[in-house]
Amino acid sequence: MKKSEKRLFTLSVAAALLFAMPTSASAMHIMEGYLPMGHAIAWGALCLPFLAAGFISIKKTVSQHRKTLLILAMAGAYAFVLSSLKLPSVTGSSSHPTGTGLGAILFGPAAMCVIGVIVLLFQALLLAHGGLTTLGANTFSMAIAGPFLSYGVYRLCRKYKVNKSVSVFLATALGDLFTYCITSVQLGIAHPSAEGGVTASIATFMGIFAVTQIPLAIVEGLLSVVVILAFESYASSELSELAYANY
Repeated sequence: MKKSEKRLFTLSVAAALLFAMPTSASAMHIMEGYLPMGHAIAWGALCLPFLAAGFISIKKTVSQHRKTLLILAMAGAYAFVLSSLKLPSVTGSSSHPTGTGLGAILFGPAAMCVIGVIVLLFQALLLAHGGLTTLGANTFSMAIAGPFLSYGVYRLCRKYKVNKSVSVFLATALGDLFTYCITSVQLGIAHPSAEGGVTASIATFMGIFAVTQIPLAIVEGLLSVVVILAFESYASSELSELAYANY
């Protein structure tokens, strides 16, 4: 890496460590028992076809590009660490980076469906972050909606010859924000306002989330750019086998 890139990498790692300092928070992605059982089952069922596509995608990657497995594992670890940094946001939920946009850019959004549900399952069981009854809803927002938007934004930016680092930043930051838009919809549908109904409830959740999530999305975008620069410097041969290198 160039000197400026090394400095940026060092500063970003320092920022990540500050975010990683333990904080007390009773909130979670969407916490256990916060959704009506019918909603929980419906969101889980909606995730199933995406998970099936994800298993097929990962199987194809394993069989055709075995050298990229380490990067896939690192993408999963990246998502696990960033999405574990919870900051209290609204009752029954929390704000945090998602980390799934980076993997979607590298491996496609389908693969991140599987990685995301594994991350969420470990967090629910080991960190009490999220829940088993809300696993489907959290998977749809963080591991499906966010990654698909990130992938689409990245593809669109590259189609119009936007700088690759800028493309990565926009894709991961917007994917992060979109995750919370979907979470707001999920919470709004489950808990409509007594006065304004579902629409008012969704608007309220989005307004509160925006205060904490916009700066976190910017940080995630910057960190993702730095990680990509590091991969290009130290794992260029592995990256050349991924779809990322063709855009």
